[in-house]
Amino acid sequence: MPSAERLARRRLVAGLLALSVAGGAVAQARCEKPLYLTFDTGHMGVAPLIAEVLKRQDVRVTFFGAAERTQTDGDSLDNHWAPWWKARAAEGNEFASHTYDHVYWRGDVRGTEPQFRVRPSAGALAGREFTWSAAKYCENIAKASERLQHITGKKPLPLFRAPGGKTSPKLLAAAKACGYAYVGWAPAGFLGDELPSETFSNDKLLQQALDKIRSGDILLAHLGIWSRKDPWAPAVLEPLIVGLKAKGFCFQTLRQHPQYAAWIASHP
Repeated sequence: MPSAERLARRRLVAGLLALSVAGGAVAQARCEKPLYLTFDTGHMGVAPLIAEVLKRQDVRVTFFGAAERTQTDGDSLDNHWAPWWKARAAEGNEFASHTYDHVYWRGDVRGTEPQFRVRPSAGALAGREFTWSAAKYCENIAKASERLQHITGKKPLPLFRAPGGKTSPKLLAAAKACGYAYVGWAPAGFLGDELPSETFSNDKLLQQALDKIRSGDILLAHLGIWSRKDPWAPAVLEPLIVGLKAKGFCFQTLRQHPQYAAWIASHP
């Protein structure tokens, strides 16, 4: 029979091992080298494959949704795609607005009240230029957010991304006044899926991202780009995630981003 001293020693070792395992889990949960992978909508042709990669790699992301034209003869927020969005919500992903009609800011209009020249690239008004008030622009941000909530059952984050990243200080102030903080991306976080594959091959874009991405970067890709002949996703996506994990990076949604966490908490 083991002595009382040996039993105590074994219990102590077991306790230390348990603490070590727990400490490792806490360190991993802390995500010491975080990255924030985000996807804007697109033609949705690669969306199911992207979802498979994210699920297989156990990565949560933030999706920015607009009602863009799709390969299924509808738009990316229509009823055809509603089950896809709902499944992403169940997996723990987050959502935010990309403006409902994928509205490009074209310029500020001089005057006492903020107004903007804009050009939607989706919907019935696509390709036409308008002058919108701040309230009208905010309505379009909110419309995408409301549609995302309707089809996912999850309240989107109080964030938005302007198409093309085109903004002005007045536009950002107007959006923030109606409850939406702007999200751009890091220079190295531009993953290049919008670029022509003839001059920016998938291999080149993958290596560039692995070389240049740094902790804290917001990364940007799309759920399908019409113009790129050799699609970036999902061909580059999984090697990129695996490669970044191997370098000690971990993935979080924008809900955990230090720049936005307080804003999100104050706008439930």
